[in-house]
Amino acid sequence: MKANTNPFAPTPAYPPLVAILRGLQPEEAAEVGLALYAAGLRLIEVPLNRPGALQALSLMRQALPADAHLGAGTVLRPEQADALSEAGGTLAISPHLDPDLVRHSVGLGLWTMPGVATVSEAFAALRAGAHALKAFPNDALPPEALRAWRTVLPEALIYPVGGMGLHNLAAYRRAGATGAGLGSAIYRAGDSASVVGERARELVQAWQAAER
Repeated sequence: MKANTNPFAPTPAYPPLVAILRGLQPEEAAEVGLALYAAGLRLIEVPLNRPGALQALSLMRQALPADAHLGAGTVLRPEQADALSEAGGTLAISPHLDPDLVRHSVGLGLWTMPGVATVSEAFAALRAGAHALKAFPNDALPPEALRAWRTVLPEALIYPVGGMGLHNLAAYRRAGATGAGLGSAIYRAGDSASVVGERARELVQAWQAAER
């Protein structure tokens, strides 16, 4: 592995929130990444379903400190995991469960988070070696359902993704979410770094307040 500690596991050092930067352009990658880092985030995903994603990720990797964990979302095929590794990424996040893709990514030394929508998929993902679970879309796993999942998956790292924001972070944390993936709530294509940083700070505060 490229690190000794699973970056998806929460620590006191940073909140377990994943910034999903869909549409991030290479020329803005460093500035936006540094704004997120300053706000306290250490998990950053650039989805591959937009042009320039890997270049943006590579430039961000050069600009951010080593304890920032960067990766790609919408990883659908083994060759995309290969390209992600070559670009310096360490996180492979997918919207679906493909056990072969999970095993391939793990073999590259990538930390994996496949998408799951049922308990059966969750167990299959963990058997394949997944390091965390992306509950996607979160409509399929409302807070009351997550509580039920926790009765059989007490130690799994579960991150709801899709429609997450200030309005529901607290409910999911109290239901047992390990963290959350944040897309438009934190970044929309063309947003300035200062706007992204301010949103990130608000989301971090909301997550931390839910602990009380």
